Amino acid sequence: MSTERRRPLDRRRVADTALRLLNEAGLDGLTLRAIAKELDVKAPALYWHFKDKQALLDEMATEMYRRMVAGTPFDPSGTWQDVLRTVSGGLRAALLGYRDGAKVYSGSRFTGIDHAPEQEAYLHVMTEAGFTLAQAAQAGMTANAYTIGFVTEEQGVEPLPGQRREGYDVAERARILADFPLSAAAGLELFTDYDRRFEEGLELVIAGIGARYKIA
Repeated sequence: MSTERRRPLDRRRVADTALRLLNEAGLDGLTLRAIAKELDVKAPALYWHFKDKQALLDEMATEMYRRMVAGTPFDPSGTWQDVLRTVSGGLRAALLGYRDGAKVYSGSRFTGIDHAPEQEAYLHVMTEAGFTLAQAAQAGMTANAYTIGFVTEEQGVEPLPGQRREGYDVAERARILADFPLSAAAGLELFTDYDRRFEEGLELVIAGIGARYKIA
């Protein structure tokens, strides 16, 4: 038996194993039984740490957040626009690191207060820029929702970077929609160049936030 398998079982170790298996099986194929097998324990042992699969997803999302923060810290002396760009871009990169990463993250709750320092710093930047606390919270939630929604759609086409699902061939789509030339041509905008489209969409969100609350 390997040293890894002899390590004491804890929530973070289970979540780490689940995230590794996620890329192989996807969210639908990820089971507590499969995770227990990988850890060389019986499935009931996992219930000491997680009462159900949603509790495990919450811990997985929390671990994804920890890694995101470690990989993309934002500069608290930057503009509020730059903070939103950094946080949103970092979240997208973190979600894209896992098959169905956006689905795991969406609707999950953090299992501790690991997010509090970054949230406090974000709210400080926003309120110092002139947003009310309510406006700052709404702006962050809107950018977050945009990012998760975008990645959910992106991973629906490309479950992992470089892997495209059948049915999303742009040329074939254009051929089928030949009688609808605008719709046919839009395929290049809808299903390619996700990096550019994410950044453009995020700029629309940021511009809208500034215009709505009249803050430059």
